[in-house]
Amino acid sequence: MPAPRHVARAISAGAVAALVITGCSSGSGGQASGSATRSTPAVASTSARGSAATSSTGPSATPTRSATKSATAPGVTSVAPSPSRSCVQRTYTALSPAQRVGQLLMVGLDGGSPAAADDGLIAAHHVGNIIYLGGWSGGVSRVRATSEHLQSQAGPAATGGVPLLIAADQEGGAVQQLRGTGFTPLVSALQQGRMSPQQRTAYGALIGRQLKAAGVNLNLAPVADTVPAAKGASNAPIGKFDREYGHDPATVAASVGNVVHGLQRSGVGATVKHFPGLGRITGNTDVTTDGTTDTRTTSTDSYLRPFAAGIEAGAGAVMMSSARYARIDPAHRATFSRKIVTELLRQQLGWHGVVITDDMNAVAVRAIPVGQRAVRFVAAGGDIVLTGNAADTGPMLQALTARASSDTTFAGQVEQSVKRVLALKQRLGLLSC
Repeated sequence: MPAPRHVARAISAGAVAALVITGCSSGSGGQASGSATRSTPAVASTSARGSAATSSTGPSATPTRSATKSATAPGVTSVAPSPSRSCVQRTYTALSPAQRVGQLLMVGLDGGSPAAADDGLIAAHHVGNIIYLGGWSGGVSRVRATSEHLQSQAGPAATGGVPLLIAADQEGGAVQQLRGTGFTPLVSALQQGRMSPQQRTAYGALIGRQLKAAGVNLNLAPVADTVPAAKGASNAPIGKFDREYGHDPATVAASVGNVVHGLQRSGVGATVKHFPGLGRITGNTDVTTDGTTDTRTTSTDSYLRPFAAGIEAGAGAVMMSSARYARIDPAHRATFSRKIVTELLRQQLGWHGVVITDDMNAVAVRAIPVGQRAVRFVAAGGDIVLTGNAADTGPMLQALTARASSDTTFAGQVEQSVKRVLALKQRLGLLSC
């Protein structure tokens, strides 16, 4: 999922507020078989490796949400889903333990695979979410038929009757997983960044309408990473593919907010990525560990502003980077860092919604045993574990279940994560109550 996705705790409340309100100056600058990685974008978009993107809707046009002030970062507006707690609690209570844990997995379905390729995972492992990977060229009609088939598998025995989040990387340019009749060929994010705010919002709404028509309810976009102009194409995950909206945080922040609003207008959830930012590295975490340590980004960095803007605009989820941030938490990659996921994103920026990984089949995380990738992410404060490799599903679910059964603190984290996922589903109009 990179073609890419990143922040730490020492930031003051005033500094975070400044990022959102005034802005800062730019810094320097799976399916049943196979392992589809979300890696460097392929324009042809038919490779089994999946998207180059990092990875990475409700009944009404604008999902219901509420703005609350973060207790740890006064002045920062955190826009989180505002579901009915009673509905989420009733749904949670009705699920079996295995069905609850299944809500924390998102598994890839490759464009070259049959619609039924993930049926067994939904039935046997209670997988609650699917992402379209590998390039889909059959147009809206084919994707819609696949989405309808997948949702038909989410019955009482499989997911407790809770519908699936169905996601795609539909950014534009090289990273457009869904193509063909009914899907407009999209210009790159860099080109979108040159549009007027009204044009950009309308573009986001267009993307959202086409996704919704195809049965996709969550877009793993927009990209909130800022690539300094001096780095440009040497930034392998983002700059090489023009996935950034601009080269300064203010431009990117404005663009991210517009696109989030546009997607919401069409009833599709937006995902800002890759927190706390992939713009200052050189390596693509999908395919290497070299050049994937950011030595500049801090917890008070202006490059965090686009993520704060996406949160303020009402994003449905935040996707984590798999890079390492030496000035925030040198010991852990962002997706496994409590300092970054919980202390920076949740506490300082006030994000209370769903946090999702980039592809957990990526090279950058493969040194960690498969099951532990899921456990460490949830322990850090994350929610949905995304993998392009269907074979990872069993080990991940088993590891999450085993840790929860032996650790009451972790069991509480799992409960909160499941409820956050259910809250997002309610916001997107997927829960019947």
